[in-house]
Amino acid sequence: MKRKTLFWIVLFALLAAGGAAAACLHGGGTVAVITVDGREWDRVDLSAVAVGYETTVETDLGWNTIRVEPGSIAVIDADCPGHDCVEQGAITDGAIPIVCLPHRLVIQIEGP
Repeated sequence: MKRKTLFWIVLFALLAAGGAAAACLHGGGTVAVITVDGREWDRVDLSAVAVGYETTVETDLGWNTIRVEPGSIAVIDADCPGHDCVEQGAITDGAIPIVCLPHRLVIQIEGP
């Protein structure tokens, strides 16, 4: 009986240690980095967002309204002529950034 109990204690300890190691390697979540003309404007930890919100980036070149949701980010409105940044939709990973060339805006997701 003691042997079986010791087995389960060791097994659960190893699983807990593995989970903790995975959490450390994960790095805390995905972060959206918003840059304007090559300068960082904001960083948003998308894994920490509980309630969605909107923010507007205004420059001399124009404005972009950005919608931040838990795990995703999108440009929902802009005064640029093509609206390619709006039509791209929300992004959830770092595969493809959102780019608004007329406003020199880039939104890139860093992290897993």
